[in-house]
Amino acid sequence: MAKSPSPESPPDTPGARLRAARIARGLTQDGLASRLGVSRSAIAQWETDRAGQIRGNLLRVADVLEVSLEYLLHGADKRAPAQAATGDELALLRLYRELSPGDRAMLLQTARRLARGG
Repeated sequence: MAKSPSPESPPDTPGARLRAARIARGLTQDGLASRLGVSRSAIAQWETDRAGQIRGNLLRVADVLEVSLEYLLHGADKRAPAQAATGDELALLRLYRELSPGDRAMLLQTARRLARGG
């Protein structure tokens, strides 16, 4: 699965963020267009910041791509740390929730060690 934009360095424009979020969700332009009830060319225009009718569709776009409106418009998403950004993160969260308290502690300890590079 493609990586989602990192919270520290989101793409520079709303169109680039829309494209990155679409790709991170594994959607083609046709797939996103179908879900939104718009043409593929509309998606292509939005992704290249040739706005068209995106303003009226931003909330639906954010909902389908599972990102905030704030992220699409500004690149900042205050909710991001509390939400899984990729399929892999969501899978890890689901698995974590299935673990016993002891196994959760062991997993967190291992993850912290790996994050420190060791």
